[in-house]
Amino acid sequence: QVWLVESGGGLVQPGGSLRLSCAASGTGIIANIYDMAWYRQTSGKERELVARITRRGTTTYSDSTQGRFTITRDSARGTVYLQMNSLKPEDTGVYFCSADVFTQGTYWGQGAQVTVSS
Repeated sequence: QVWLVESGGGLVQPGGSLRLSCAASGTGIIANIYDMAWYRQTSGKERELVARITRRGTTTYSDSTQGRFTITRDSARGTVYLQMNSLKPEDTGVYFCSADVFTQGTYWGQGAQVTVSS
């Protein structure tokens, strides 16, 4: 069994920064996590990829977040982070972390609300 818990969401002004964390738990699974990622659902839109990071550290970003967001991870602890800078109102939404676990599939966190108010 794999559980992911996000933290760090909240309210921030445009141009501000916020750091999201996502911790994985589950007996014997941390070593078996390969890709981890952040997705988000903004107003009226379907869930979209924000950033992804492989176990070796290769990253990909959406065009809308490239240059502003940074995804990192602590593979030893099964934790992934999303540093969000220069936030815009359009970034407002629910952010979900995911973890791809070998032989088990993809697991999702419950979501963290990020609100960028103008």
